[in-house]
Amino acid sequence: MASQPTWDLLIKNALVFDGGGEMPQAYDLAIHQGRIAAKGLNFNPAWARTVVDGAGQWLMPGLLDIHTHFDVEVEVDPGLPEAVRHGTTTVVMSNCSLGLAFGLQPYGWGDPLQDNPAVDCFARVENIPKSVLSGALDGHVTWDNPIDYLKHFKELALGANVCPMVPHTMLRIAVMGMPGALSDKPTDEQIVAMCRVLDECMQAGYVGMSTDGLPLHYLANDPYRGERIPAQHATRKEIRALCEVVRANDGIVQFTPNPDAKLATLSLMLMGCARLFGKPLRMTATAAMDLISQPMAWRGLLRVNRLINSRLLKGRFAFQALSAPFKVYADGVTSPLLEERPAFRELIALELDDREGRQRLLNDPAYQARFREAWMSGKRGFNFARLARRLGVEPTTFTRDLRDMELVSVPDMPEWSGQSMQAIYDRLLRFQASAGRLGHLSDAEAAAFAQFPNPLIDDAEFMLHLLRRYDRQFRWAMTTANRRREVLKKLLLDKDTLPGFNDSGAHLTNMAFFDGNLRTLQLAQEDGLETVTRQVRRLTRDPAALFNLDVGTLDLGAQADVVLIDPEALRAYDPEAGTVMQYREIFSNPQMVNRSDGVVTQVVIAGKIAWDGKRYTPVYGRERMGRVLTRRGTVAPGHDDHPDRAEFPKALAG
Repeated sequence: MASQPTWDLLIKNALVFDGGGEMPQAYDLAIHQGRIAAKGLNFNPAWARTVVDGAGQWLMPGLLDIHTHFDVEVEVDPGLPEAVRHGTTTVVMSNCSLGLAFGLQPYGWGDPLQDNPAVDCFARVENIPKSVLSGALDGHVTWDNPIDYLKHFKELALGANVCPMVPHTMLRIAVMGMPGALSDKPTDEQIVAMCRVLDECMQAGYVGMSTDGLPLHYLANDPYRGERIPAQHATRKEIRALCEVVRANDGIVQFTPNPDAKLATLSLMLMGCARLFGKPLRMTATAAMDLISQPMAWRGLLRVNRLINSRLLKGRFAFQALSAPFKVYADGVTSPLLEERPAFRELIALELDDREGRQRLLNDPAYQARFREAWMSGKRGFNFARLARRLGVEPTTFTRDLRDMELVSVPDMPEWSGQSMQAIYDRLLRFQASAGRLGHLSDAEAAAFAQFPNPLIDDAEFMLHLLRRYDRQFRWAMTTANRRREVLKKLLLDKDTLPGFNDSGAHLTNMAFFDGNLRTLQLAQEDGLETVTRQVRRLTRDPAALFNLDVGTLDLGAQADVVLIDPEALRAYDPEAGTVMQYREIFSNPQMVNRSDGVVTQVVIAGKIAWDGKRYTPVYGRERMGRVLTRRGTVAPGHDDHPDRAEFPKALAG
């Protein structure tokens, strides 16, 4: 090594997890020109312009978030602060077949900022208000093709690295138009055209394609309101042809399976197997979770994942495992959970500000009957639905069980906050049975109970009253999966899954798992450093390898994406208490976020410090730190400022 090297940044005395799966070691790490320049012991602090003391800290490669919907947010806030502050330095975007690679794709009538697939899809599927979407798109979307989309990232002051995929829904619209993209019968010529566009994207460096089959995903705009998104209309022939394009380019396919079409899902998974197709196709899917309604289903998911990757089939597949209890919030009917049944969708399909329309439905006896039938399905009578519910095989994520539902806030009833709906329902029944003498906790509760229908028929009527009385002003939450900590750990540590499905950037006020990577590390910490070592690899090198990305390591010459974590602060971190609602100026709207300040003490992206544990640095948001990521060995069109690792000056590597 030169006698007096000058590095940009030197991190000393940290316990280093390099992402390779080996137990951590204590050493110093030097960074220069955005790259890892040297590793060793007792480096002289005088050799660096900036020195960070990492004593007592864990140092690791920047963490990857492989399932996000930051496509809209990155245009108005390129720093992606809610990801970066939690140690995430790379985000994979355009999941579930949705994205902005093809621009606005306006339908040709009305306001192009309102009548376009981005608003149509993101508003309903990802629960982002239309006003937020149109405001974010206005003046920011200047491209109309996937190649220019990659180029435009060079103009953004990116914080985290961004990795967009080719979104199948938008690809279908680009080739078939609307409403053609809602057809279940694409012509052979249209399939060939989609394959040609996809191949051009792959040649330009895209990592792969995302598609979607989850039957909860609908469009939000007339005249297509209530139609399933275009990717769900794809035929098996179409999917197979597109998969072959991705396979030929060594890319990845991300999909969201249809739980009601298990054979079709298995058929799609088998497309990734080298035993059947000669070459493996990288694939990942949501989600390996421990469903409350199906307590044994997680075992089947792991068995299928293991079978696909077995020596027999030779696949390269990973289910994404959420690292937290799957707690979903709702404002009245605004919740992805209620997309599950047609009667509930009738309410969700109305515009957010159409309270009058919801009241008409809720006061219509015919609608009340439809709602009750959907709400009480499997909860009464002698029928197959009730048998499935009792056996724990009910095909649902929304149990409609008041014991699982918690009131968060209700106008004029602060004492209900934090209580289960079942507890309130039981008191209400006692109140009515005693003619108002018993059951209530206070005069305010008695007054609230007096407004319910009397006698209350069932808990469907209880929910109908809350919706009529408070509309979207009452907030509630439901945990549908991952309550059992021991099962959650098994899902997160299984060799065939990957931590993921954080859904960062989506569901603006419904859920917040920006801190999913930290939750994963916290769970691992309970079992010791060996488990932490495994999970660091599964948050860095392993997802980078699956997505074929040149990130996730601390190798010499690698881009210097580095995170320092305080293990004691991580141990003490309370994720539930850290989930808060804040008003974000960029959206002119509230958003659920996480606050883990003090856990992540440094975030370095391409050699620049972005977050110091309490605040963002002055250069963050002003200078470009991250980059648009393409497949390993490729460079995005118009991007030439990130040389290959081999070109990094050897003299600096020691």
